[in-house]
Amino acid sequence: MPRDRVQVRGQLAASADAVWHMAGDFLGAWHPAIARIEAEPGVHETRRFTVRGEDTIYRERLTYRSESDRVLAYRMLEGIEGADRYDARLSVAATGTGASVLWTAEIAARADRLAAIRAGTEAVFRAGIDALAAAPPAPPVPPPAAAPAAAIETRLLEGTPRLALSVAGEGGPLVVFLHGIGGGRRNWHRQLQALAPHARAVALDLRGYGDSTLGFGPSTVDGYCDDILRVAAAFGADRFVLAGLSYGAWIATSFAMRHPGRLMGLVLSGGCTGMSEAGPEEREAFRLSREVPLDAGQRPADFAPAVVGLLAGPGADHAIRAELLASMAAIPAETYRDAIRCFTNPLERFDFSRIAMPCLLMTGEHDRLAPPAEIRAVAGRILDASPEPDVRFEVIAGAGHLCNIEGPAGYDRHLIPFVQRVAA
Repeated sequence: MPRDRVQVRGQLAASADAVWHMAGDFLGAWHPAIARIEAEPGVHETRRFTVRGEDTIYRERLTYRSESDRVLAYRMLEGIEGADRYDARLSVAATGTGASVLWTAEIAARADRLAAIRAGTEAVFRAGIDALAAAPPAPPVPPPAAAPAAAIETRLLEGTPRLALSVAGEGGPLVVFLHGIGGGRRNWHRQLQALAPHARAVALDLRGYGDSTLGFGPSTVDGYCDDILRVAAAFGADRFVLAGLSYGAWIATSFAMRHPGRLMGLVLSGGCTGMSEAGPEEREAFRLSREVPLDAGQRPADFAPAVVGLLAGPGADHAIRAELLASMAAIPAETYRDAIRCFTNPLERFDFSRIAMPCLLMTGEHDRLAPPAEIRAVAGRILDASPEPDVRFEVIAGAGHLCNIEGPAGYDRHLIPFVQRVAA
């Protein structure tokens, strides 16, 4: 099938925030060509619209969105005769005098229709950019509403291993949270409070952490996945949302590889691929750097201050640093060694074509271990590989590696609507 690419750029006097407030409204009728537009029901954000002077019904699905980067992408599902594939992307960037808009489309179409589709696309994009030039100032962002006080209950799932859970909320979808290699289930209590009115939110102590016990042998990814299935079964959930941070994000992605049909949505923070794409030398260096202190008789509490110095963002206050220090200091040396060995012995390189569920990736602005450029690239790879791409990527301003703790308001502002949407 012949292919072509359209690229239209505009330099506007309006601010980037004003332009994005208008252009980022995927369901808005701001384009002058649109006669009528409406949202289709379903998990994916899909719009159905007609244009002035035509009876044709057009359908487009949002495939990627980033409020932080002011970018959205969408795929034409129906409406353009002769088009086999039509993927468009709109981005807004701040300039010294206003905003720059770049609108592109990748088109595969019949040879007899390609030139006409290209010409029509260019005209539509130019008319849209002209309309964005008149974007009114963006309204101020309201402060986040305070999460209502919600009881957080401790629950133990007996067996080997015993699994300890923090639980909040009584209705809605099940959302399971997995902590990082230096954390524990209490790292998620802010999110449990925020989600309690909307979901059954559950944070798990991984094997050997907190009140959970280690298994009969060394921890493995498959063992962690079995633990997640046990949690889902305990709450009677056939499908659920799985959220992980750092080590937990790697485990969550591993679960998605094995059980994609069990997930309504996948939330990955401060990581994704873990050591699955590292070479043997890099994995061994990571393992040794963590195990050498243990071999010398130290416990995680002994080197926790150095680890917190690496994890925390520059704006983390004393209370946040104390919380991170306490989480790290509470980990038994045996548990930490067990997790390090599991992490540095990945079973596979991830196949992102298996990520067919909606996916939200977030990382901290100052994350040294999973910097925004790295996680943005992973989001792009999922977008390219997924058979039904539905990807969101956000940077949590001011936060370091544990972005849910350092920037809970920004984190929850993206998490809550994501959970509500995929559960609908």
